[in-house]
Amino acid sequence: MGAKKLTCLSCGQLNRVPDEKLTAGAKCGTCGEGLLPKAPRDIDPAILQKAAKNDDLPLIVDFWAPWCGPCRMMAPEFSKASGKLQGQARLVKLNTQDHQSTGARYQIRGIPTIVAFERGQETRRQSGALRENQIVGWVKSSA
Repeated sequence: MGAKKLTCLSCGQLNRVPDEKLTAGAKCGTCGEGLLPKAPRDIDPAILQKAAKNDDLPLIVDFWAPWCGPCRMMAPEFSKASGKLQGQARLVKLNTQDHQSTGARYQIRGIPTIVAFERGQETRRQSGALRENQIVGWVKSSA
């Protein structure tokens, strides 16, 4: 039986989660927050950097901003996709209006843009609003 390393999206603590607990409500050993929430969580740049570097599950980041119409249209689709991908990938959001330097650091030129990270590396990206089935297909094809 294996285990996956996952960064807590709330406190940033690195956790080891047995494979059989990935879909069974695994919680952070430090703060008690769920490690695999059904809905995407808004994260800050420090959590993004740590999770992208350390996590064993693919991390899918939606770079967005509140003023962006396509971002607002995609938000419920991204949430539905997160529920369907639970245990296979973690979907998170980063507000590029609040964290402009992070958007620049990851060379985000248009939003919404989703970026997949696996074991410290960006594996691919997609710009433009997508529907739930497109997001799920995109994530599964990159795994």
